[in-house]
Amino acid sequence: MPKVCQITGKKAKIGNKRSHSNIATKRSFSVNLQKKRLLNPATGKTMRVTLSTNAIRTLKKWDKAGKKYNLVQLIAAK
Repeated sequence: MPKVCQITGKKAKIGNKRSHSNIATKRSFSVNLQKKRLLNPATGKTMRVTLSTNAIRTLKKWDKAGKKYNLVQLIAAK
């Protein structure tokens, strides 16, 4: 499974690591991904998804506000 958030589409970025002498070497910036089992409010079934922590916070906010969403449609959109 690729290291990509299934909702936001976030993935690793490439950049430079800088030493004390300012020499640049390539490195990657990983995304903080978590595997979660979430209840899909639209269908009532649990789904196992790989999400970034930012996406998890957004879904918590939506649940608290009572917003209706469908995990299957959010995943299919990416």
